[in-house]
Amino acid sequence: MIVDDHPLFRDGLRGLLESIPGVEVAGEAGDGAEAVAVVAETRPDVVLMDVAMPRTNGITATREILARHPEVAVLMISMVDEDASLVAALRAGALGYLRKDATRDDVRTALDAVARGHAVLAPGLARRLLTAPPSRAFDELTVREEEVLRMIADGRTNEEIAASLVLSLKTVRNHVSNIYAKLGVASRTQAAIRAREAGL
Repeated sequence: MIVDDHPLFRDGLRGLLESIPGVEVAGEAGDGAEAVAVVAETRPDVVLMDVAMPRTNGITATREILARHPEVAVLMISMVDEDASLVAALRAGALGYLRKDATRDDVRTALDAVARGHAVLAPGLARRLLTAPPSRAFDELTVREEEVLRMIADGRTNEEIAASLVLSLKTVRNHVSNIYAKLGVASRTQAAIRAREAGL
C-alpha cells in the first residue's frame, strides 16, 4: 500500500511497484489518517509511508497502524533523512527508511526485507544512526517542548509551567498545542501517558 500526499508521486511509485514481479498494490492513501482506515480495509503486507503529510503525519500513522495491525510492515519513504525523523520513525515501529530518490532495485530489496521482518535503511543512514549521539525521549519535539511535556506529566497546569519556565501563558499554550500535534494525541492525559511510557 502507498501513502503519500502527492498524487503524481503515488502514480509513479505504483507504476514502479507493479513492474516488480510478485508485488501487488492493494491501495493508496493521501495522508496518515486515511492510511489508518485503508490499512484496516485492505490489510496489506507492507505499507510504503511518507513522513511529512498534512493532518496526520507518517510517524503518527505508523504508530496507530501497528498498534492495531502489528503484522503489517511499514517502510518509510521520504525526501527527509535527518536523524530526528529517522529515529522517530524507527521508534514508531517502522522496519525501514528509504529516500524518495531510491532506485527500483533499492525499493525491491527493501520490500523483500521488511516483508520478512528485517530492518533496512538507505545507504549512509545506518552509519549515521550508529554514530549519532544518544537521542532524547521524543526526537520529534524541540528541547523546550520536551521540557513542557515533562511538566505536563508531572501534573502541572499551564500557569505553573509558565511561571516555572518564565514564559508567557500564550507561549506555553503554543508549546502544548505543538506537542499534541507532534505526538498525535488529543488531550493532556494522553500526552502525560505518552511521556510516562517514555520514562519522562
